[in-house]
Amino acid sequence: MAEQNIMADHRMKFGVFMAPFHRIGENPTLALDRDLELLQWLDVLGYDEAYIGEHHSAGWETIASPEVFISTAAERTRHIKLGTGVISLPYHHPYMVANRMVLLDHLTKGRVILGVGPGALTSDAVMLGIEPARQREMMDESLDVIMRLFTETEPLSHQSDWFTLNEATLQLRPYQQPHIPVAVASAQSPAGPRLAGRHGAAMISLSVPRDTVRRTSLAELWAIAEETAAENGKTVRREDW
Repeated sequence: MAEQNIMADHRMKFGVFMAPFHRIGENPTLALDRDLELLQWLDVLGYDEAYIGEHHSAGWETIASPEVFISTAAERTRHIKLGTGVISLPYHHPYMVANRMVLLDHLTKGRVILGVGPGALTSDAVMLGIEPARQREMMDESLDVIMRLFTETEPLSHQSDWFTLNEATLQLRPYQQPHIPVAVASAQSPAGPRLAGRHGAAMISLSVPRDTVRRTSLAELWAIAEETAAENGKTVRREDW
């Protein structure tokens, strides 16, 4: 029996980070129902986590709000953790991101993960009047503020050229302690691993980097995260990647 318990504690984890591609012209309501049903089956099969992304253009990834989708999926599942894969931070005021995620954290009794990124589609940024070249720096600034809102109780003020906080605090503290788990998207550049390392956050990676010319291996990206974490007095855990 003791041997069985040890094996249970060290079992391999399974998760899904899969774009919900929907065919153009397909009934969108049925497509979303299929996405929800897939999460229900993953829960039944014992998967540990699944990630839901945010897109606003292109027409085939039609989930505009991972938080709304997660709230529906959470009512239809019991065990699987549900992550935002990802919330595009430049599109939102960071206080609202933190507030919505803390609410979800309580409603799901701690079954949420905050996955963040700069935004994958240039067409999204253009529609919102955001300069694509600024998206990564905006993400960095936003996540710094979100982490402080999660971990600090003193009122926070912050003046940016794209958002303002005046003596801001969260009405609710996160359900999960010390705070909601955070993961940073890492496609190919070192920016994602550096940000993850700075905050001791997890990473969400594609198995194959997008850029086939300037390809950075997963091992190199992870090494950057570990090095940056050490420089900032943080740790990153490979099992959370």
